[in-house]
Amino acid sequence: MSSLKALITGINGFAGGYLAEHLLAQGVEVNGIVRPTGTRSHIQALPHLTFYRLDLMDAPSVASVIQEAQPDLIFHLAALSSVSEAWEDPGTTLTNNIMIQVNLLQAVVAAHINPKILIVGSDEEYGMVHPEEMPIKENQPFRPTNPYGVSKISQDMLGYQYFCSHHLQCVRVRPFNHIGPRQRGTFVVASLAQQVAEAEAGLRPPILEVGNLEAGRDFSDVRDIVNAYYLALEQGEPGEVYNLGSGRMTTVQSILDFYLAQAHIPLAVRQDPQRLRPLDVPARVCDYSKFKALTGWKPAISLGQTLKDVLDYWRDKTPNKSYPEEKE
Repeated sequence: MSSLKALITGINGFAGGYLAEHLLAQGVEVNGIVRPTGTRSHIQALPHLTFYRLDLMDAPSVASVIQEAQPDLIFHLAALSSVSEAWEDPGTTLTNNIMIQVNLLQAVVAAHINPKILIVGSDEEYGMVHPEEMPIKENQPFRPTNPYGVSKISQDMLGYQYFCSHHLQCVRVRPFNHIGPRQRGTFVVASLAQQVAEAEAGLRPPILEVGNLEAGRDFSDVRDIVNAYYLALEQGEPGEVYNLGSGRMTTVQSILDFYLAQAHIPLAVRQDPQRLRPLDVPARVCDYSKFKALTGWKPAISLGQTLKDVLDYWRDKTPNKSYPEEKE
């Protein structure tokens, strides 16, 4: 693909910024939608970006932007993405994630354009998966265990419905956990790295607050995932759905152990009941063979490199730091 115009909803989010960088490197013209209260700090310096500042819950504004932008590619990344926040306020997560997608798809229908549209789901759609059902394929039954998972199933099925009923070129993906620098500290890997950096800088006691350490998840680097997003619209079949992940399971305990070994000071560990979910699935691992067979994609960045990059990011971001020589 070249000389194409892309529109990214949630361009100022964690994955959105990396996707913008990737698309620009491919020669794609990039437009982005930012919430009225959203910041653009990590994408402000990117060249040749056009921003639309609007609330995706405002259907007339969304329709106006789609009519004006006339994108060839739409990457719908905007969503409330925190599982813990969805537990606290399920109604807002459900309403927001469903309605902003309805507004976007309706705007495309009204504009009489035919872009390829990426609908971003989640491994949380699968929810409770039994050991004999792993690795998880796309035909795995949905058994969502939290409100966020239910909202992503709704987004997923809306994409399929608009493909069937309005012939929109919706390609659906279900990424498993993706991590990397710039992710908010409310997510487990970023939280651990942030706590290490702040403890090293003397900004917090040398104690890491943790949740469920036994949970096993499929972690990929966000930079690999946004590459897959682009390939999904370049080569993916409208109406189809593709899992995206690493194909390996990693426990939170092993990530904690990595950061304890990387820390410049001794650290204790304490479980925080507030970090435990009402229901947590023991393990998930992705089967991404369908997408690999189609595109040749596979993760290129090792988990160890990603974890180190995340820790380096938080060390750079943490003020008043003074470190001894790094351990070998």
